[in-house]
Order: sequence, then structure tokens, then C-alpha cells
Amino acid sequence: MAGKRWNVRRRVWVGLLCGTLCSLTATSLAASVAPTASAGATASPATTVTLRDGWAIRPAAGLADGGAEISQPGYHGEGWTPTTVPTTVLAALVRSGEVKNPYTGKNLDAIDAARFKAPWWYRTEFAVDAPLPAEARLVFHGINYSAAMWLNGEYIAGAEETRGAFRTFELPLGKLLRAGSNALAVQVFPPQPGNFTIGFVDWNPRPPDASMGIWREVELRRTTGVSLDDVFVRSDVELPSLQSARLTIGARVRNHTGEPRTATLEGKIGEIAFEHRVTLAAGEDRQLLLTPAEVPQLVVRSPRLWWPNNLGEPNLYHLSLAAAVNGKVSDNAEVDFGIRQVADYVDEHGRGYVINGRKVLVRGGGWVDDLLLADDDQRLEDQIRYVKHLNLNTIRLEGFWGSTQKLYDLADRYGIMVWAGWSCQWEWTNYLGAPADESFGGIDTEAEMQLVTASLRDQVVRFRNHPSVVVWNIGSDMLPRPELERRYRALLQQVDPTRPPLASCAVRTSEVSGPTAVKMNGPYEWVPPSYWYVDTKNGGAFGFNTETGPGAQPPPLGSIQRMLPREHWWPIDEMWSYHCGRGEFKDLDYYATALSARYGAPTGLEDFARKAQLANYEAMAGMFEAFSLRRPVAKGVVQWMLNSAWPDMFWQLYDWYLVPNGAYFAARNANRPLHVAYDYGKREVVAVNDTPSALRGATAHVRIFDGASHLLLDKSQPLALPPDGRRVVMTVDPLAKLAKAPVYFLDARIEDASGAVAARNLYWLPAEDDVLDEPNSKWYVTPVKKYADLTGLQKLPPARLDVTHTFETTADGEVVHVTLANPGKQLAFFVELSVVGDESGHLVAPIYWDDNYVTLLPGERREVSATIPAHALAGERPVFHYQGINVQETKP
Repeated sequence: MAGKRWNVRRRVWVGLLCGTLCSLTATSLAASVAPTASAGATASPATTVTLRDGWAIRPAAGLADGGAEISQPGYHGEGWTPTTVPTTVLAALVRSGEVKNPYTGKNLDAIDAARFKAPWWYRTEFAVDAPLPAEARLVFHGINYSAAMWLNGEYIAGAEETRGAFRTFELPLGKLLRAGSNALAVQVFPPQPGNFTIGFVDWNPRPPDASMGIWREVELRRTTGVSLDDVFVRSDVELPSLQSARLTIGARVRNHTGEPRTATLEGKIGEIAFEHRVTLAAGEDRQLLLTPAEVPQLVVRSPRLWWPNNLGEPNLYHLSLAAAVNGKVSDNAEVDFGIRQVADYVDEHGRGYVINGRKVLVRGGGWVDDLLLADDDQRLEDQIRYVKHLNLNTIRLEGFWGSTQKLYDLADRYGIMVWAGWSCQWEWTNYLGAPADESFGGIDTEAEMQLVTASLRDQVVRFRNHPSVVVWNIGSDMLPRPELERRYRALLQQVDPTRPPLASCAVRTSEVSGPTAVKMNGPYEWVPPSYWYVDTKNGGAFGFNTETGPGAQPPPLGSIQRMLPREHWWPIDEMWSYHCGRGEFKDLDYYATALSARYGAPTGLEDFARKAQLANYEAMAGMFEAFSLRRPVAKGVVQWMLNSAWPDMFWQLYDWYLVPNGAYFAARNANRPLHVAYDYGKREVVAVNDTPSALRGATAHVRIFDGASHLLLDKSQPLALPPDGRRVVMTVDPLAKLAKAPVYFLDARIEDASGAVAARNLYWLPAEDDVLDEPNSKWYVTPVKKYADLTGLQKLPPARLDVTHTFETTADGEVVHVTLANPGKQLAFFVELSVVGDESGHLVAPIYWDDNYVTLLPGERREVSATIPAHALAGERPVFHYQGINVQETKP
């Protein structure tokens, strides 16, 4: 029992301290341990080994030994911190316990940034079996920002050769590789102002080490003569029939010997098998393309297509490809891919996107990696599973995120489209740390253009096999310089012509490619739900809004208490602001003003948290529903943002602890394929069918109540909808005509032929709408001239619920089944369901609720469940908890 309790507490503490670092060892290791032992793999010919384990780091300052000494097998030294790679320097120090948890309070400010201004050493040892391969290379997929390297006492590369955070570096080892133990030393130099590095813009503080380190995988590649690299598969789908697809297989094929070689390429894709012979001159390096003209088997009949979430199944295929010389395998590659066709189009409303011939409404969120680039595989899957659960189909990466390819693998598997490309931090002087002009950003010299073009090539080659990646963003807020854009486009035509590049995510007109036909006109601060329907100039529901959202989304109470020291829980102070964004978004002032004006000034932390989830839900539902209802004028919207790099108050559907907030469930409901919603602009209730099947024999049912739960309107009508169809169910007269009340509830449902509820939605509406101050709109918000009055929600008559719940243990964790019954005459408003750990008291996350923040009408009964993965419990016992705006709180 004592052992179990220690394990529980240790895991909870490690989760709090290290967050995403907990996939690596949680045991503190003494900094003085010498980096001589290695847990690395033993290598054999014709294989690739990832050098993940057995590394150690230390600052170069104060170390007299150089690379020649440090890279000797068996080297002993002091002050080294054991780690794994990939890792940034700071992530390794946090994992080891040398740096205090940077995610809580202002601990991040207490970290001495000066120690990261100078280089740091990375060192590892690995073993290679005899016989040695004919050819061996070290491949570094990400170094921030440059490095000098030694292997077995010999210098192999310098900082000028390995420069650029988004470059891939391949270093031939020649005769330096040894049978038995090998030692590698890498001196990493930090990014400097003006470098095109990794960054977080205004989303959160910058890590003190500026993400310095070996932040992506290091591989040892060996072949026996002919190598296969950069293998990829692209598809051309027959449209509109979808009855066949033509595949093209590409690879970089190299002969590393001094004599001609003939290699037989042997490939297998499911039941498809093929061979192709290629003869290479001595030392030849060739880009090979195999099309159906050379390999007829590459025409796939009745292909299983890859579809985005809610449009079909994200089917995947697997290619095994080997190069055999004289009957022996010289090299091989394994590649997962999807068969799908991507296109874009522009009409009078803007740019839209087409997958497999079907126009897609982009429903997305902005992704960011963990502050220390320390996301582990489980945490990544938890989040991509959230994206699917949210009924989103897209994540936009402002940057090429991911320390491994796991993020993209998961997006492939869950059917999530990925917009990948450069970050705006290279386009603004204050983020780049060097002059940048207002049209083309900070990339202007020939050397810089060469660097970023090579960087783009490396990223595209790295990720192009992923069917989830649908667009390359070659600019963010600005356009690339015309000459640079020409280079980008020529490069993409060569290495990946299957995806449409986007020159900028903002309203721009390029002299190379014309209008972007997308927009980035805000808002980024709170706006009322009506904004998205009535705005026709900025961020409203027309065209494709590539990043926008209703501003701050403070998390639920438990997360606020977890990120802030107790003495700063209330009132809102500078500690809260520290966990906001930066620049214009440095505090909650704008959000708090709207919250107080519409819902009433919070009386304390608990009251603030309850009202915040109300505001979060209302605002987020308005945005996503507006873009859904206004299709096809609306092409897509990307909520800024989906997640957070650390615990904060801004731009998130779930927080860094993976706890969903009210906005999460608003987004989940608003993006359901079968949906019914209220159009604030036209005062219409609209039914939506975004499924591929027609809806027949259904009923639309709309009811309106006042704050005392008196039924003011009850209307039903038959409903039929074609695929991708929308239909106005009814127009709602001004509510004051129904009764004089401070607040109203509109309940809209779709009921199937049996009377079961197929879709539902509930709105709390004021007697008078918010009034926007459009003439004074700024780039980040349209202010409100007069706020709606929803303070009546705090005066609702109390409601009592009959609630039962059970926990069911499954192979993957727990499922909580909750039954909510409202026996009274008052509606039970905005009931929050949660599960906490019995020892820590922390909100259990990730957790996948069917629905949450639910409202029950008088006499209504609801059944709701949630899936809890085993790792979310961290060994604790789950405890159920519920509360509502007018429902008494129940505590475990």
C-alpha cells in the first residue's frame, strides 16, 4: 500500500513539475554523472538507428576539454546531465530536477537566461557491430541553431555547415565509424537576434534558452552500397468518379561505391508487388520517379481514400521498398501514405479547399508545441484525439512544429488536415530581433533567401508523405519577397506539386501569385456571438479566416488554482497577466470588462470561473456556428488557438493540463455534422446536415422560455435535408414581443422519426443585443458600444437535479456514466460535469465527455458519459463532481 501511494504521488508530482517531459525518465539524476555509459542501439549494416538514449549535456563554459577529447569513447567528465534526444537544453534541465518547475507562477522568470547565451555540449556513445557498412552517415533533423561536431576524436562539421533551425544535416562518416564503441560530441550554439529560429510570437513567454539544442531526431544510417532516401508516394485520384488513382513513387537513389551498380527496387503496397531495375554509375546520385508508365501496378482500382474528419475514413496504405544489389538488400524504406487529392479554388467570396473533389468547410484550431518542445507521444495523441472529438478537421501550424513526426502520424490516422508553414515571427522586427519591412518581413539578403529556401525543402521532404498535410504556408502575416516566392514555388513544383501553397495567411496581393483570397483581420479579443453574423468587413463569417477567435478563454477553476500560487488566486493581479499573452494581449482587462458588464462583476475566484465558462461557451459557439450557417459564402475558420504552450488564460479550447473549458464543448457542438443553430444576425433557427446522407422523416422543434422557465413558444415542423444542406426552421421575432423578461432561453432540437433527439442546442439570449462600435474597429478587435444585459442569469430560481453516476473499468481506463434528471419546474442551467483525482484533487485530463455544461429543461432527463484513459488517472481513484449556475455545487 505504501509503495502504491508513493507511486501515485510521484506520478502526480512529475506531471505537475514536468508536464510533457514525463515520457522521459522521472528520476532525478546527479549532474556529476559522467556521460560514458550508453543505452543506445547496436547497429548492423543496411539499417537506420535513431540515437535517442545515452546522451548527456553540460555548458561549454568552464570546460577546458574540447571536442577531440569529449568525443573519445570512455571519456569521463564532471557536471554532465544525462538526457535523451530530442531535447532542448532547458527541457533536459527541468527533467533532471536541476531547474524548478517553470510552468507555475513566475518560476520561468527565475531561470538565469545568461547560462544559455554560450554554447552547450551534447554527448553520446553508441555501438556498431562488425562488419562495418560500406557507407555510413549521421543525419540531424533539427539543431537550434548551429553546431560543431566530433566523432571518435575527429572533427566532422562546423557551425557554418550546420546552421539553421529547420535544416536537415547529413554528415558522411567515411572511415571514422568503428566496430564497437563510438562517441559523438556536439557543441550547440544558441540562436542570435536575426536568426530564423523557433518561436512563440505573442502567445506566451519565450523559454530562457530560446529552444536551444538538438530538438529533433539524430539518426545513424548505414547501407552496403546503394542507398534509398527521401522515399515518397504521391497520388492522382480520378475525379469525379473516385474509381481509380495513379501513384508515383519517388526516391533519392545513390551509389556510394566507386563502381557501377545495378539495383533492383522491390516494392510492396498491400497486395500490389513490383520490381524495377536501375543502373547507377560510380558515385551517381539520382532522383528517381516511378510512374504507372514504368510500373503498371501503380494504378490502384477502387482506392480506399483518405478523408478528413467527419467526411469519411482516413484510410492509409503502407509501402515497403528495398534496393537489392547482387541479390542482397543494400537499403530499405518503410513509408505510410494516403491516397487523396487536394485542390483550392477562388470565387467571389474567397479561397476554398477541395479534398477528393468535395468542397470542405475548414474547421480548425491553431496548434503550438509545448513551451520546452517536450511533447511526448502520449500527450500528442491525447490532443489530436481532442481535435477529432471537437469535430474539427484542421490544425494550423504557424511554423513546422513537432520534435518528431508523431504529430503528423496522428493527424494522418485521425483524419486531421494540417496547414504547415512559416511563422510570422520572421516577419516582425520585435520578434525576429532584426529589421523587417512591412511588406515582406525580415528575409531579404541572398544568403538568407538561400537558407530559408533550403529549410523549406528539408521540411517539405520530411513531411510530404503525410496525407494530413494539405497546404504549405510560405508566408504568414506577410508575403515572401517576390524573388523568394518564386524560389519557393519552383522548389515546391519540383519536390511536391501535390499541395497548393498559400503565399500569405492575410489579405495580400502578390505580384507572383495574385490575391491570397484569405483573411486575417481579427478579432483576437472578446466579441459577442452576434459579431460573427453581422460583421461584413473584418473577421465575420465570410471567406476563409485563417486565424481568429473571441480572445481569452480562462480555464476552469481547478486549472487556475494549479497554475497560480494560492496568494494570487484572487483578485486578478499581475500573476494572472503573466499567464496571458504578450503585446496587446498582456492581460485580461478587455475580457474582464465584457464579463462584468454582461454577466455581473465576479464576487470571487469561484464566481469568476463559473462566469468565464459561460462567456467562453457563448462566444465560441457563435463563431463556429456562423461559419457553418453561412456556407458557402464562408469557406473556413481557424480558432486562434487550439491549445497552449504552457498554463495560461488566452486562446485555448483546452489548457496545458489538457482540461477542456466551456469553449471546447461549444466548438464540439457547433461543428457536429448534424446540427441546429441560431443565427444572431438574421434571427433564424437553421438546421444543418453536413453528413453525406440525406436527412428524412425528422422534426425540428424550437422552444423559448423566460428566466422563470415559463414556456413562451413551442413550435415543431417536419424536416428534411439533403447532404451538405441547410434549411431555415423558423424566424424568431424580437423576444420582447413574447414577454417582458431580462433573459430568454431558446432550445432548438432535431428529433428523428422515433422522437429521439438527434441534435440539440440551447442559447441564453438578452432582451436587447450587444451593439458593436464598428467605426472604431482595430486589427485585433471590434469594440462594443453597448453590452447586452445577461445578469439575470445569476438570479435564476434554484433547480434540483437527481444525479446518479457509475464508473466502469475498461481495458483502456474508465468510463463514467452519468444520469441527470430534472424533476422540477425550473430549468437547470449550465451544469458542469467533472472528475477529479481522489488524492491530488486535480481535474482529471484528458477526458472525453459526450457533452458538458449542459442545460436540462423542466422534466428532462439526460444521460452523459465520458471516457478517461488510464494514464489520465495516474493511479488515482476518480471522483465525480457536478455544479450548475442555479444548481447547488456538489463536492467529492
